Amino acid sequence: MYGKIKDHLQKELAAIQEAGLFKHERIIVSPQQAEIKLDSGQTVLNFCANNYLGLSNHPALIQAAKEALDTHGYGMSSVRFICGTTDLHKTLERKIAEFFGTDDTILYAACFDANGGVFEPLLGEEDAIISDSLNHASIIDGVRLCKAKRFRYQNADVKDLEAQLIAAQDCRFRIVVTDGVFSMDGNVAPMDKIVELCKKYDALVMVDECHSAGVVGETGRGVTELFNIRGEVDIITGTLGKAFGGAIGGFTTGKKEIIEILRQRSRPYLFSNSLPPNVVNAGIKMFDMMSETHELQDKLHDNTEYFMSKMTAAGFDIKPTKSAICAIMLYDAKLSQVMASRLLEEGIYVIGFYYPVVPKGLARIRVQLSAGHERKHLDKAINAFIKVGKELGVIK
Repeated sequence: MYGKIKDHLQKELAAIQEAGLFKHERIIVSPQQAEIKLDSGQTVLNFCANNYLGLSNHPALIQAAKEALDTHGYGMSSVRFICGTTDLHKTLERKIAEFFGTDDTILYAACFDANGGVFEPLLGEEDAIISDSLNHASIIDGVRLCKAKRFRYQNADVKDLEAQLIAAQDCRFRIVVTDGVFSMDGNVAPMDKIVELCKKYDALVMVDECHSAGVVGETGRGVTELFNIRGEVDIITGTLGKAFGGAIGGFTTGKKEIIEILRQRSRPYLFSNSLPPNVVNAGIKMFDMMSETHELQDKLHDNTEYFMSKMTAAGFDIKPTKSAICAIMLYDAKLSQVMASRLLEEGIYVIGFYYPVVPKGLARIRVQLSAGHERKHLDKAINAFIKVGKELGVIK
């Protein structure tokens, strides 16, 4: 039997190769930071990591992880409700709730699991989920696992959202779910208007803060801080794998009763191993650091503003953003791959994105800024983009 599907898969892979769209994994042999070393021996500047605050190789987090290895061991070998809960897990959950101004928090192995496990325990056939059209794949998969009715509104379009809320009024419970920052475009959801509509039409609000927490808002507390609506969002999901240290782990934080029912019924929580203590202790240290100062957020905001202004002045087509994501639009899928390869030759590590990651005809290179970048790093990247952009006819 495998012979038949093997032939089919070989043809599919060959077609991807021929189209110039094969995804090659570049191998890093150094810690994740602004400057990284590849197995080819080349040292490059990384502009495509989710390492927004430059914490992935921070010595304080490394030390906290080492300390937990000594005090709590390597792994838990269990799910939370059996014997997978330590004092460290409860401390991190409390600190996340304090950071976002919520009642309680539940940890997951990843935010993909948090989003996958949030809807089914809360909602049934008589309920409605109203989802932004550009929500992350994990939200889409979570919605698919739930029997609630599904409504979708155009990206960040509050007029369309209101129409969907009206259409869902016959349902028992309604929840509006959106990314805080949309990962491919970098735009921020209009959370103040979304919350206002949800109050008007009696709906819950859920926001995925993966690309916004640590990034937007004066102190990095995400879109609820940015729009001054702390405490008005019912469910927040997020990750420890981006701005918050860059390791692994996700969380859902929000209303007390919601978090408690997730502990009782959320399948990814009940059937996945508990986060290892070293990751949890590093997370505790990270939230302590963020509560003491927002120096890293200030630097990130300055870096983003500088990079965006220079790239726009150079003539690149860039989507508007209030985040640390800069989407440089190329539209052609193959061009995005060629340009990314040429930039790597210039010492700039970026990735081109194309369908199905983004809609057809909307290929781009996504640049992600970090507090770990210095001005010299930004200037080198800008100069490389201008050089390669002119070579390939992207800019004049």
